[in-house]
Amino acid sequence: MTATQIQKLSSLSLQCARLCLIARNGTLSLRSLCTASTKRNEDYDVCIVGGGIVGLAAAKELIERHPHLKCAVVEKEKRLSMHQSGNNSGVIHAGIYYLPGSLKAKLCVEGAALTYKYCDDNNIPYKKCGKLIVAVQPVEIPRLEALYERGQKNNVKDMRMIGPEEIKEMEPHCRGLKAISSPHTGILDWGEVARSFGDTFAKRGGHVFTEFEVKGFHMTQEGAEYPVTIRSSQGKSLRCRYVLTCGGLFADRLAQLSGCNPVPRIVPFRGDYLLLKPEKNHLIRGNIYPVPDPKFPFLGVHFTPRIDGSVWLGPNAVLAFKREGYNLTDFNLRDTIDALSFRGLRKLMFKHMVFGMGEMYKGVVIAAQVKQLQRFVPELRLQDVTRGPSGVRAQALDLEGTLVDDFVFDGGEGAIGSRVLHVRNAPSPAATSSLSIAKMIIDKVEDSFSL
Repeated sequence: MTATQIQKLSSLSLQCARLCLIARNGTLSLRSLCTASTKRNEDYDVCIVGGGIVGLAAAKELIERHPHLKCAVVEKEKRLSMHQSGNNSGVIHAGIYYLPGSLKAKLCVEGAALTYKYCDDNNIPYKKCGKLIVAVQPVEIPRLEALYERGQKNNVKDMRMIGPEEIKEMEPHCRGLKAISSPHTGILDWGEVARSFGDTFAKRGGHVFTEFEVKGFHMTQEGAEYPVTIRSSQGKSLRCRYVLTCGGLFADRLAQLSGCNPVPRIVPFRGDYLLLKPEKNHLIRGNIYPVPDPKFPFLGVHFTPRIDGSVWLGPNAVLAFKREGYNLTDFNLRDTIDALSFRGLRKLMFKHMVFGMGEMYKGVVIAAQVKQLQRFVPELRLQDVTRGPSGVRAQALDLEGTLVDDFVFDGGEGAIGSRVLHVRNAPSPAATSSLSIAKMIIDKVEDSFSL
């Protein structure tokens, strides 16, 4: 055997070993593969910016519809789904809350069904532990009944209205006057689901690049086959024909990089959870939620069992002084100035000042949050809980301080406008609806880019 043949054989063996490592190690190995091949595969038909659950679901949907396209996902973190997708309550919502006939209602009900099927097909663990939406005061009963009518119109399966005795049968430690029972509400690890979407995308030929923080979109030579260059803060670049951004907490800033309007603005709200001590987990069987009060912008505290066996209580909702600020003391000067200088946030804060102060107080004083939770589970005591994790929600606001409750798609300015599509807001519950949201996004991509 010649020296050249030996060298080729060694190279082939190394590639095989790398592929075996990829098969065993999943996402980490996908990163290794893509990092190694950046220079050889810098040209793509479509590049998706954002490795959260919405971006990865859209990438999966795109490559399944168009397997001939060469596609890439770029993510600024070391691994996928590190922020909203991996730091949430882990609930599969049934679709009760949303206005009948609205896109949110349709996408949530459809998305929940698609999620259960995807998990079954891909061996992702979940549990249909159900949910009770509980009225604890007479004034809440009319709102609960209206909510029940919404759920019926939204075709939520097997939903029932139950009284105090049945509440006690289903949740022995919960007290309430009346409740909606939603047996198909479930729990899982949405971070695991998002990473599975990324694995599916990669297995179908997509490329995933982590540690690629986008700092600019630039048009190269007019008429070039790959006219858009995406540059990262680390000096890397990719060329592509079209770009789709699903930036979550940075959706507005990504849009502004291609000349879009700064509104709607993303304002980060942190939710701080309490953690039920393991010896008290028997107090909760399934999800226990309050009846929403339309006077307030956020839902309020609730009880959420987790797929790992723990139980989260809360959260509150307070302004975060850093877009990825999961701790009380996290601070970023630019993020803080961006938020507080925005007229929409100032209007929201003025309108809900008392509510906001109460949420801040609950974030500092655990006893205040426990007192709210005791309305549903009177046996709960301060010594039964510890401080738990936090999540940050990317809330889109308009100039009037209204929470943006619908999809916002946007393009760029000038020559780049027809080449870039930004998903500036994907309404909650985005995780539950991710597979159905992805269908809508890729419909828009096909229309915008004439794929």
